[in-house]
Amino acid sequence: MKKINILIVVASFYPGISKPMINSALKYLKDIEEKAYSLKASIKINHKIINVPGVFEIPVLIARNINRYDGIIALGCVIKGQTPHFDFISRASTDAIMKLSVDYKKPIGNGIITCLNMKQAKARAKKGRDAAEAVISIILSNI
Repeated sequence: MKKINILIVVASFYPGISKPMINSALKYLKDIEEKAYSLKASIKINHKIINVPGVFEIPVLIARNINRYDGIIALGCVIKGQTPHFDFISRASTDAIMKLSVDYKKPIGNGIITCLNMKQAKARAKKGRDAAEAVISIILSNI
């Protein structure tokens, strides 16, 4: 049996967005286990969820835990306000996540959505699945 350990780091600043993101990622992980079973393969995906206050805190939690997991899923939402804060937070978190992934050679699914308003965020709240799919596809490509 192939065991895969996944860390999901979630910015909980917008709980109405982060909850569906988590749910869509977890559903994908469960679907992969079931699909593997139906193909006579055996995959067990263990996961741990850590909540952080906002997107800016995600990279430090990843850095602290990166050696304990096969892959990491980063989930969160940044909504543009009336100041340039949106641009700084979005760029800093994306750059830090990419650097960690490359430096440690670990897949990190960047499921941090950047939106202009809450309506866009709600429409994209199931993007957690995409981040989970990216991580699992990289892990399974090395089996």
